[in-house]
Amino acid sequence: MRILLYLISIIAANVVTAAFAPLTLGVFIVPMGTLLIGATFIFRDLVQNKYGRKKTYMFIGTALFLSAVVSALLGDTLIIVLASAISFAIAETTDTEIYTRLNLPMSLRVLYSGIVGGLLDSAIFVVIGLSPLGANFLPWEAVPAAILGQVIVKTIIQGIAALIIHQTNNMTNKTVSN
Repeated sequence: MRILLYLISIIAANVVTAAFAPLTLGVFIVPMGTLLIGATFIFRDLVQNKYGRKKTYMFIGTALFLSAVVSALLGDTLIIVLASAISFAIAETTDTEIYTRLNLPMSLRVLYSGIVGGLLDSAIFVVIGLSPLGANFLPWEAVPAAILGQVIVKTIIQGIAALIIHQTNNMTNKTVSN
């Protein structure tokens, strides 16, 4: 089920991003799929907990392939597909390695690794895919706001997940000790 949630969240993020206009929150520009991308880091952490780091890389590869195929089927340009693949590969790999190496409770590993992964995913995708360097959807002046908007949303999602995991673990520990 964890693997399925991980893969579906990635595909859904592509579909939602293509289907809906980005949110504009003040100066921040946030693609609708950003709401789901934050969740992919959490689902990847859950997959890693169950299947280990080595098998997780196999699932990241599968997700990368599916994401590229869906993105191409949705009519994204080659530069958008490429930017998505590069940002995904770097962000997921970084998230995986940070999550693996932190010797902290799961909730904090999810939070810290997800924040870094979300930052990398946002910055790389916006610069390579959306800026004048890529598809030229955004002028350079809008790039920082686009990156920051996505980072804020992804960080909020990571924070909510960390709180839920922390509360769930506390409830489990109280039940076991009683």
